Amino acid sequence: MGRLFGTDGIRGIANKDLTVELATKLGRAAATVLINKTNSHPVVIIGKDTRLSSDMLESAMTAGLCSVGASVITLGVVPTPAVAFLVGKYKADAGIMISASHNSYEYNGIKIFSGDGYKLPDYLEEKIEDIILGKDDPADACVSDSAIGTVTHAENAIRDYIDHVKSTVHFSLDGLEVALDCANGSASASAETLFTELGATVHMLNQSPDGINVNENCGSTHMEGLMEYVKANDSICAGMAFDGDADRCLAVDENGELIDGDFIMAICALDMKSRGKLAKNSVVGTIMTNLGFVRCCEENGIRFEATKVGDRYVLEEMLLDGYNFGGEQSGHVIFRDFATTGDGQLTAAQLLSIVKRREGKLSSLATLMARFPQTTVNITVSAEGKRQFFTDSKVKAAMRKAEKELQDTGRIIVRPSGTEPLLRVMVEGQNGEQIQRLAGEVAKVIREELV
Repeated sequence: MGRLFGTDGIRGIANKDLTVELATKLGRAAATVLINKTNSHPVVIIGKDTRLSSDMLESAMTAGLCSVGASVITLGVVPTPAVAFLVGKYKADAGIMISASHNSYEYNGIKIFSGDGYKLPDYLEEKIEDIILGKDDPADACVSDSAIGTVTHAENAIRDYIDHVKSTVHFSLDGLEVALDCANGSASASAETLFTELGATVHMLNQSPDGINVNENCGSTHMEGLMEYVKANDSICAGMAFDGDADRCLAVDENGELIDGDFIMAICALDMKSRGKLAKNSVVGTIMTNLGFVRCCEENGIRFEATKVGDRYVLEEMLLDGYNFGGEQSGHVIFRDFATTGDGQLTAAQLLSIVKRREGKLSSLATLMARFPQTTVNITVSAEGKRQFFTDSKVKAAMRKAEKELQDTGRIIVRPSGTEPLLRVMVEGQNGEQIQRLAGEVAKVIREELV
């Protein structure tokens, strides 16, 4: 992990870790690294989610960018994938999204996209960090007089994004009745219009953001409410839940059962393969992808590639080898034919289009994959605890003991979160009781040693 950047941009508690001063410096440093200096007034677009601190950080970033000669186009509240798409449509030099994704409202974050719509590679993030944390003051790059940047607002940003997602679905979703959980986040600005115009009958949940209710017991990290809602409404064929910035999607079938990112990927990958649309008959996932998905790929002649956790690493592998489909269990799914990053509403549209085209039920489509029992325990640790994890002998011994017991019937993965102060213990295998016990034993040692 970088000194400032994690696996998904810079993130922290707003006004404490992620301050106005840091956001201003980041604007200046990002402009210095990313912008073509032959352009007297390069353009940077900025989007944000619904959390209380987003306006504050947008203003700070805008001030930093303008102070070094960049002109800013503000998009307002939009999904993260809208920024990735619109940076190309608006011919901008870079795009910035202010969001802490699935985190609670007191957190916020900053994600940066280059002019081609892709998240910044590690080496560019490191250059930005070097400017912010180094001896050179990014304020030295400030311009004066007529070179100062200007600010305009894109009135049609949401409309342009909705039209883009609609263009990826080639027939009506008429006859489908769906529930949409917007997590009181960015999807609140677009989901109802998008899916209504696609032809579906929609039930809207959690689309009344007030600055502090983003992700609060709702959205893709809290599926219980959507599951109960679908169970209570027999006419609904599926539920779709997004996170705060709408780059994730998890689903619920007509029975109210969870369809996570691995199941969504299995359904979509097999459909794409059947239509000759799956590049190189390959899918990219991560080391956390369920073994059941891996087996599903093997049984259906699909090659599976695993990367580190983080949709940025999934995308890097896709670009490296020319693959067009990949994603994570958490619901980051990348359809590279249509997008340069994970897009929750695009994923939901594609999944619902398969349900419509197959004239079947989502529960039946989900039987294409058999899930291996898997459990994850999250342990809150400090930054120092994260570092100690890599060298602590007792923790390593506990992990080896679990691996020995599992042998070739399962696996254990312990990793630091790239976005939260957590260590995650994931155990997977054929015996549910065994994996629960082993996860608890390893987590107990971690708490004794690192907390």
